Amino acid sequence: MVIACLLAAGPGRAAFEVSHTDWEGTSELLELSRAELGRARVEIVGTLDYGKLDPADGVLILHPTVDIDAGQMDAFLEAGGRLALLDDRGRATSYLGRYRIQRVEAPLRPAQMLRGNPNLPIAVPVLQEVAGQEQSRHPTMRDVDRIVANHPTALTHQKLTPVLEIPATGEPNATLALTGVIKRGRVFAMGDPSALINLMLRYPGNRAFARHLVQYLLDRDDRADKNGKLYIVTNGFAQRGHFGGNRGAFGDVADAVSGIREALRAAGDSGVTGTFAVVLAAVALAIALAWSLEHALRVYRRYVPRYALAEPLLSSGGVAGRAALLSAPATDRALVVAELRSALAEALAERLGTDARAGSARLMEEVKAKGTLGQDALRDLFDLLAELDRGIAVLGTGQKLRVPENRLLALHEKMTGILDEVDRRKL
Repeated sequence: MVIACLLAAGPGRAAFEVSHTDWEGTSELLELSRAELGRARVEIVGTLDYGKLDPADGVLILHPTVDIDAGQMDAFLEAGGRLALLDDRGRATSYLGRYRIQRVEAPLRPAQMLRGNPNLPIAVPVLQEVAGQEQSRHPTMRDVDRIVANHPTALTHQKLTPVLEIPATGEPNATLALTGVIKRGRVFAMGDPSALINLMLRYPGNRAFARHLVQYLLDRDDRADKNGKLYIVTNGFAQRGHFGGNRGAFGDVADAVSGIREALRAAGDSGVTGTFAVVLAAVALAIALAWSLEHALRVYRRYVPRYALAEPLLSSGGVAGRAALLSAPATDRALVVAELRSALAEALAERLGTDARAGSARLMEEVKAKGTLGQDALRDLFDLLAELDRGIAVLGTGQKLRVPENRLLALHEKMTGILDEVDRRKL
């Protein structure tokens, strides 16, 4: 019954979206940011309007698939703004290259890794030392000992401050994150946006880093007020406006020109000739003006506000929300297997007093020592733990575990059978 509920169908979305509550979304990052800064100080935007930015604001960009407007972003940073740009395979290099930051491949043989998987290397804070004594660490690294990366890329730089590095064996250590001063502002670059997805925030180091990062983007030593806002943008966001510029008619014209420039740049990336791109941009501008005029004169019907609508099941908490998350079609079946493994360990801990966090080998030793299960049941428990562990090992490899529904049901039945025997023998 439980497994059938977990396998119910539901819609999926792209990675890194803050509205996505699945394992590869960033809905937990949003909630964490709101908890640290307050809901009024965190905005999720699909269009980054530079005209609305204030020097006290911070911008967090995850996996941009568009080129960042370098002129406007530089103006924001030079006035005192802060930018965190986390990207591995997106378009961040066009902007980071202005500061001689280049993207390279991560080490093939990291010194530490999760579950022996080189695609899940362990990154550690870079400590500034004087005479062998630690002097300081970056504010984002407070009480952070290690971060689990997820298919990251590394960064090379000149005269910038490294914040995180991936120790390697037989090859140089690699810089995962670094920071630099841009006049009054700060830029923080990292080669792994996946470190902040829902799945990775279950690791304490990743969660502490995320909390300190959003605080760092708004903390200002020279400002006593707390009026700055954090703007979070992901993937293919739009851009408009001019930092510190007028918002009158000239500003609107400048926005239109900026939109045409973005269209031309996108057309060039797609291989469209310059003349044809100009014609397309002009047609698009004419259509946009006609659409604006039509909608400006339209009388709109009243609508039901969003807060009055029924809450989607995926947005709810508790058992219902968890079941909806695990049952979504885009959810890796390895997460369902991990849920079964966690439920089994917790149930044995409740009944027998074993350690719920123990590995399979230690858990088997503790169960045997209790003398509660017979040889057949112990053999079933050993086989069940081995199969569940193999499924969990797929997490983070970039591949999805494919397990038929009837097999998941069989694993669930075997687990309940083992627990039933524990209960009978304890009577």
